[in-house]
Amino acid sequence: MNIPEVPAQLIQKYSRPGPRYTSYPPVPVWTPEFDETRYRSALSELAASPEESLSLYVHLPFCAISCAYCGCNATVTTKPEVVDTYLDRLAREIELVVPLLGKRRFVAQMHWGGGTPNFPTVEQLTRLVRLLEEAFDFLPEAERSIEIDPRIASRRQLRAIRNLGFNRVSLGVQEFDPDVQKAIGRIQPELVTKEVFDACRSLEFESVNLDLVYGLPEQTLPKFSRTIREIIAMQPDRVACFNYAHVPALRANQRKIDASTLPDPGERFDMFCNAIGLFEEAGYDWIGMDHFARRGDELAEAAEGKRLHRNFMGYTVKPAPHLLSFGMSAISEFGGYYAQNDARLGRYQTALDEGHLPIVRGHRLTDDDVLRRDAITNLLCNFELPLTSIERLVRRTRESNVPDEFDRLEPFVEDGLLRFDADRLVVTRTGRFFIRNICMQLDAYLRTGAPLPVFSKTV
Repeated sequence: MNIPEVPAQLIQKYSRPGPRYTSYPPVPVWTPEFDETRYRSALSELAASPEESLSLYVHLPFCAISCAYCGCNATVTTKPEVVDTYLDRLAREIELVVPLLGKRRFVAQMHWGGGTPNFPTVEQLTRLVRLLEEAFDFLPEAERSIEIDPRIASRRQLRAIRNLGFNRVSLGVQEFDPDVQKAIGRIQPELVTKEVFDACRSLEFESVNLDLVYGLPEQTLPKFSRTIREIIAMQPDRVACFNYAHVPALRANQRKIDASTLPDPGERFDMFCNAIGLFEEAGYDWIGMDHFARRGDELAEAAEGKRLHRNFMGYTVKPAPHLLSFGMSAISEFGGYYAQNDARLGRYQTALDEGHLPIVRGHRLTDDDVLRRDAITNLLCNFELPLTSIERLVRRTRESNVPDEFDRLEPFVEDGLLRFDADRLVVTRTGRFFIRNICMQLDAYLRTGAPLPVFSKTV
């Protein structure tokens, strides 16, 4: 297995809080001054380009049980009528947005996340699909994906989801080991996951993907290695392998976890290295920071062809230039703007009841933001950056009288994480493990001296 040896001192040196850069600038530095009025104005600007297709994201926040490890914006309920009430508000949000945007805009991609997007009943899922199909024109080849919790999935539900046009599913697994499942409050027998996976294959979803998490309480290298081998035997099309972010100050549910049972940074690093080796040996490509795709999958081909993109839905082939999102906490990204809905369910619903769009923060990208966003995206997706891009940033930085990008990146060259070729900066295979640390050197907002927002550890 072609896994580089990484000295422990490097892991210790670079294990620090940092953004995941699903956006630049990251959400914690957005402003509440970007409100409903500015969002409406941004939508009107987008309406001037009706030929440009959209990606849609819908947030369905409901779960039957709260998992101790979860970092999602979710709410626990057992009442179907609570979902009906939420769908009423989603319908209202769509009614407010579409006239500003222009009716019947083309949609090339749609993703439903949560929470537990398969928590609603079949009838409720059908209602939501119809609401969206009445408001937008879905292209015949549109990608429609949904996250699935295998614990509550049934063959009837999966068949309905397939019949509603969904062609990709992602199943939450996290870890097969029973002790880890108990520690995170998510009891999910291995057999249940495999039965749901097989059902998705038999229903001919175009892509069946699995989500894993490493760095969980009670997790060890042998336990996670066994899970990876079982996953490989199932032959998913793609696997997301996320590093658990323990942020109990932000997520009250995580306070149930005994921090002393968490693996240390070195153990977490070994788990991920082992996962890379096992997946690559089994015919998967390591995509971006933490995704794997079977060779021949369009995501793997996009990575190979330097066509990969990254947004709030993860790594994609970017079928549309704009992301429009609906639901509690949902984030939109279009036309040089970011905007986020209220993450508090009650306030999200109350705003819509009063006829308002529930925007609580956002950001309009400056010219400098665009340069840095594009550079960071290039590094996260392609692991290289033209020197001309760095030179443009340096010209701006030197006006600020702080160390420029070349100076900030030099220690990474000395540590063997970067190298300068004739016309580009290249991230080495070892450097890929520290890609977020590298990207942080291009982040102007981390240089202001302001208190660092709560981010997850980079290693």
